[in-house]
Amino acid sequence: MNMQAVMKQAQAMQKEMLKVKDEIDHTEFVGENGFVKVKINGAKEILEVKIASEKLEKEDIELLEDMLLIAMNSALKQVDEITEKKMGKFSSSMPGLF
Repeated sequence: MNMQAVMKQAQAMQKEMLKVKDEIDHTEFVGENGFVKVKINGAKEILEVKIASEKLEKEDIELLEDMLLIAMNSALKQVDEITEKKMGKFSSSMPGLF
């Protein structure tokens, strides 16, 4: 197998990987546990937090949901920043990996 064929195959694989990653990023996932429901997308962004409880006022639930959403997205952003910082050296030799 010649080098040009290998490069062409690698480029095709990279293009397919990016397509699949984009598809995953735009897919929504729901996690539920008791009275808490969280919706995220494949890019690990929290889209919605719902708390079902008759013991809390509606305004209190909405405020708590917003606060949870912001805190969880902040924590996930920190994971991405550390991952990029520590894994970035690998992506320079393999573009599109992270």
